[in-house]
Amino acid sequence: MNTWTSRELRTNDGAAERELVRMNTKRAEMLMLFVTFCWGSSYLFMKTGLESVGPFTLIAYRFGIAFAAAALLPGRAWRSLTRPVIMAGVITGALVFISFSCLVIGVEYTTTSNAGFITSLMVVFIPFVEKYGYGRPVRAGILFPSALSAAGVGFLTLHRGLSLNPGDLLCLCGAMLNAVQVCYASRLLVRMDALMLSVLQFGVTGLLGVAAAFLLESPALPTGFSGWFSVGYLGLICSAFGFIAQLTAQKYTSAERIGILFCLEPVFAAMIGVIVLHEPFGTGSLIGAALVLTGVILSGRSSRTDRRREAEV
Repeated sequence: MNTWTSRELRTNDGAAERELVRMNTKRAEMLMLFVTFCWGSSYLFMKTGLESVGPFTLIAYRFGIAFAAAALLPGRAWRSLTRPVIMAGVITGALVFISFSCLVIGVEYTTTSNAGFITSLMVVFIPFVEKYGYGRPVRAGILFPSALSAAGVGFLTLHRGLSLNPGDLLCLCGAMLNAVQVCYASRLLVRMDALMLSVLQFGVTGLLGVAAAFLLESPALPTGFSGWFSVGYLGLICSAFGFIAQLTAQKYTSAERIGILFCLEPVFAAMIGVIVLHEPFGTGSLIGAALVLTGVILSGRSSRTDRRREAEV
């Protein structure tokens, strides 16, 4: 005979629900950790992909594949396709194309570890884009992380005198442009469907890659297993799957936790570069990487603290 009272039943139901939430949160964070690893590995696959095709051809393949995969949306998602959404997709797609052009070309001339850590500076650039693009004041809390990150970039890149490697400089430009795209898109997403905007963004970036490939390169098919695997991995896993997984994970965990996990991307990039490509990673690079990673984490924490204060006001 069951002698549980209704109060005991409610208590047990509540405990079961909390346990289910914890399990979903853990799975979501494990999913984002896997996605972050995939994004960290993307620098390796950009390098291997560039062995058989040009940078613009690689962009065309990556985002063309991502568009084809993400376009297989439920019919209801396409109902949000309006003229303003199309225009927004064109603008954000163009920004993504320019930033990825800088990154992909830059990866040809620098190490995967440098590319990963320099690209992560996007988090530090965002407050300054908000300031000069949208008039939002730069928070005092961002200045110290910015100084740390700048010093870190110096350790990573200025090995032979006060001059930047062209690849490092291009990756730095890519990080700045990526910050511009993120700030612009964040304002659009207040009134637009994120998934639909991303599908259009993939399509526009892919089309611009095709145009640039025919104008500036001799488009070709990837050669060998490594070439085909690289473009498929970049398009399906790093772009299409990565974005959809992020949207799914955000339902079960906080933006703060996701932000911390994202900071591991350059760490994974450096580990893969050293282990797989046997890239040099000396004391100066280690100090620079630690400074950049610390600056990025502190920058993210400062941003979240300010958002909580604004919400309380």
